[in-house]
Amino acid sequence: MNIADALQKSMDRIPGEGAALDAHVLMGHVLGQPRSWVLAHPEVDLSPAQQSDLEASLTRLALGEPLPYVLGHWEFYGLDFEVTPDVLIPRPETELLVDIALAWLGRRPDSRSAVDVGTGSGCIAISLAAKIQNLRLVATDLSSEALEVACRNAQKYSVLDRVEFCCCDLLPPEGRVYDLIVANLPYIPTEAMRALPVYGREPTLALDGGQDGLEVVRRLIALAPECLSPGGMALLEIESGQGMAALSLAYDTFSHASLHLHRDLSGRDRLLEIQTHAGKDRLS
Repeated sequence: MNIADALQKSMDRIPGEGAALDAHVLMGHVLGQPRSWVLAHPEVDLSPAQQSDLEASLTRLALGEPLPYVLGHWEFYGLDFEVTPDVLIPRPETELLVDIALAWLGRRPDSRSAVDVGTGSGCIAISLAAKIQNLRLVATDLSSEALEVACRNAQKYSVLDRVEFCCCDLLPPEGRVYDLIVANLPYIPTEAMRALPVYGREPTLALDGGQDGLEVVRRLIALAPECLSPGGMALLEIESGQGMAALSLAYDTFSHASLHLHRDLSGRDRLLEIQTHAGKDRLS
């Protein structure tokens, strides 16, 4: 079987609208070649071992396993992260959070302490640490299995000496203060989550935001005033329909802060920004 035949077979068996792209990505993975090479060599024959690997991967995809878990890695912010079923698959919309955090840190050379709450694969914390060489972060998660994945990713990109991993609920118990809080917490309402394709395929712990989707976000916002330094900032990813509710939570909690909703490329509310004012009370 050559690459062209294998690609057609794969597209016929991969579910979903993105079957063609997924087939090319999977073929590159099986052959150990970039997708551009796969496209340029349709006549190359697959070895028996490669055909066996392809068949095993197609079976997993047909059973509903997401492609990133089959591959064992996924790209985020130009970096390649290990992913397993213990962590949420990084999404491109979360790159907006990294963009805004990096821009803010670029304007604040003295603000170099941050916490990534619910780090999962570590993609946010590690992307920030890779770009800001003197940034020190704490990355937290309730899942010790997720933190093991994040640790391996941090080691891969040589930032393990600047990213401290902590298994805890939201924030470490020591009462530290940070210049920057970033978080992509569970924000899907429980009932809505059960109807989504990701239900049962990605970790529920990373998806289930409670009855209104804001249960975990609400708890972090309540803690944030005591944990943000004066003039510090918090960036929280939210579901597109939660913008006004999230703003209301922040207004009720912060006495002195500028609040802003950022929209993603689709024009949907995606990110809540809380910018505290230097020299003001941190707790309302």
